[in-house]
Amino acid sequence: MQKRWGAASLRGGYTAAWLVAAPLALGPVLMASPAQAQDFRFTSVAIEGNERIAPRTILSYAGIARGETVSSAELNEAYRRILDSGLFETVEIEPEGERLVIRVAEYPTINQIAFEGNRRIADERLGELISVQPRRVFNPSQVEEDVATIVEAYEAQGRIAARVTPRVIERSENRVDLVFEVFEGDVVEIERIGFVGNDAFSDRRLRRVLQTKQAGVLRAFIQSDTLIADRIEFDRQLLTDFYNSRGYVDFEITAVNAELAEERDGYFVAFNVREGQRFRFGALTVTSDLPAVDLAAFEEAVRTRPGQVYSPARVDDDIARLERLAVERGLDFVRVQPEVTRNDRDQTLDIAYRLERGPRVFVERIDIEGNTATLDRVIRRQFRIAEGDPFNPREIRAAAERIRALGLFASADVEAREGSSEEQVIVDVDVEEQPTGSLTFGGTYSSTSGFGAVVRFQERNFLGRGQRFSLEVSTGADDRVYELGFSEPAFLGRDLRFGFNVSYRETDNLLARYDTAIGRLRPSLGFPIAENTRLALNYTAEYTELSDPGGNLGQTISDEVDRGDEWKSSVGYTLSYDTRRTGLDPNAGILLEFGQDFGGLGGDSTYVETRARAVAQRRVWNEEVTLRATLEGGALNYTDGSSRVTDRFFLGPRRMRGFTLDGIGPREVGTDIDDALGGEMYAVARFEAEFPLGLPEEIGVSGGVFYDAGSLWSLDDPKGTILYEDFSLRQTIGLSLFWDTPIGPLRFNFSEAIEKRPQDEAQNFDLTISTDF
Repeated sequence: MQKRWGAASLRGGYTAAWLVAAPLALGPVLMASPAQAQDFRFTSVAIEGNERIAPRTILSYAGIARGETVSSAELNEAYRRILDSGLFETVEIEPEGERLVIRVAEYPTINQIAFEGNRRIADERLGELISVQPRRVFNPSQVEEDVATIVEAYEAQGRIAARVTPRVIERSENRVDLVFEVFEGDVVEIERIGFVGNDAFSDRRLRRVLQTKQAGVLRAFIQSDTLIADRIEFDRQLLTDFYNSRGYVDFEITAVNAELAEERDGYFVAFNVREGQRFRFGALTVTSDLPAVDLAAFEEAVRTRPGQVYSPARVDDDIARLERLAVERGLDFVRVQPEVTRNDRDQTLDIAYRLERGPRVFVERIDIEGNTATLDRVIRRQFRIAEGDPFNPREIRAAAERIRALGLFASADVEAREGSSEEQVIVDVDVEEQPTGSLTFGGTYSSTSGFGAVVRFQERNFLGRGQRFSLEVSTGADDRVYELGFSEPAFLGRDLRFGFNVSYRETDNLLARYDTAIGRLRPSLGFPIAENTRLALNYTAEYTELSDPGGNLGQTISDEVDRGDEWKSSVGYTLSYDTRRTGLDPNAGILLEFGQDFGGLGGDSTYVETRARAVAQRRVWNEEVTLRATLEGGALNYTDGSSRVTDRFFLGPRRMRGFTLDGIGPREVGTDIDDALGGEMYAVARFEAEFPLGLPEEIGVSGGVFYDAGSLWSLDDPKGTILYEDFSLRQTIGLSLFWDTPIGPLRFNFSEAIEKRPQDEAQNFDLTISTDF
């Protein structure tokens, strides 16, 4: 026998039975007036209808003992307590003289639970969402709640038409099977996101700020184009932060409207905003009533300058510098409070940083919960304070941001509460783990190497220690790469990043008619030396095998092959200054790098390899257009021995678009000989602009233009007939298409060499993974 009950029928069936049972069982008692209220005394209590539930359990819920005098109100309470236990479908309490009869009808026991019709959410996941369980009492109210929970899970995926119907199948011995029949429905996506009241920035620019996206051609892969209330709230904060960081201190979101299309197949979301005026910094001063405070030193620590666009991030950075300086000078418990004076006439904000003595509060302890896989020390080292140190609320907030920036947790909440005394504070850290590893199987294709296969394993939280581990095997028609990488971000418990990389690569270079085998071992150690500045030290041991598979090689490479296998051993450093993520201007950033490797610590040669790179990026025209400029160069100088083709620089599409990897630079030519030799010096300048094309944003396509100019030159010991050994400029121009896809941002380059040499090998099309810089 089968019964079908929907959510309404569950409520209408079982609940109605409860409401009817009470008046029938206790009609004389419930309807008695206060004057007619009566008391009862029972010498015995009889329980009828129970099969699984023991009589003493029912009596414990009733709370009525033999021989006690009870009122009608107490009988009603006894009835309610038994019914609220959730064990019985109906309950009747009937006084019969000195005997009390309690009749119950037990709910059945759930034999098994099943799900039907679900494809988007697996049975295991649905089983985690519901509260009913096999071998427990069937409760219609509980089933109703589970139905609502399952529907909410589907609504979170944008399936607002989802329906869930519970079906009960009766079995013997008062048991039932419970089946949740699921109708998932289609995804109701966000067809359009619009803005009302925005003048400073276009709808297109503001949509890039939001986490929620419009439905596009890749809607089958993108999950952020559905309407989720929590995500909309997060978008409100993102939009507010975006405007505030650009000087719009009065920005306000007055409303967010989401309308469902008549066909119920899409949402139209509109953000109503009030931008206000843009403010800049006015006068910036430091004041204090504390004795022995050198205000001049603190004023020098303020990096913000009058006239710059106002941003709360700049104020926070200045406060952090001032508080660090106070600690360095032995001024504990000093807090910096910004006092803002608004000048509406010239649209500036004067900031007075006031140094004052804060309360004497210490950190009693730091409690960490929720880290089931990650070790406590990975989280604890994100704090710049320890137990017993003075409490600094700003440092606690900064530690919370550093914990979230690890990328190891789905959520991380850091809060402070009063400890064992008013002068003690306990910091609670509550995190939620998320997957940090990936195993990738893929394929590659190159116009020169053909098809290949790639297997890659990556773990960002190796053994729960916050370490990174990677293993990659790549095989192609002409190349085989085996690489293992490891990094420890807090070596010896300090802000030292230790890295270790070992790789082996074999190349059957059909174009150059020689083969290579290169093994490399490279440990490194990096650490900060100033704000935005890091220094990395490294050691490299490299084994190189250069062989002739029988091709027609020129004299230069033939002589290099005859030298046999060689070892290189070098130590080096890389100094970098990077403001791309920590700079004060959200629309601009620069990267400066300078590095050198010194060979001769063992090995077969002595040399110095120097590299330099400078990159600048800025968004202009209301942040619609991105401009980027790159200057890059390198030099290789040997004092003992000479370079080989495997040591020298090559340009190619990565450094200079418009040419193949061995397309420019010194070449040995002759009868059936055309060997690209590489160069010991190179210099390249790259300039590009990225801009919208006016296409629908959901397609994810934008355009760009670029201009590259550079040269590759210089050989230490050339043989044979060598072309282009001296500096000779090449220039290319081109167009780019950028496409955001689920596999990553792709870049298609179409280029034309406007200045080249006869032996150069141009490449008019190139496909790469797009990156900023």
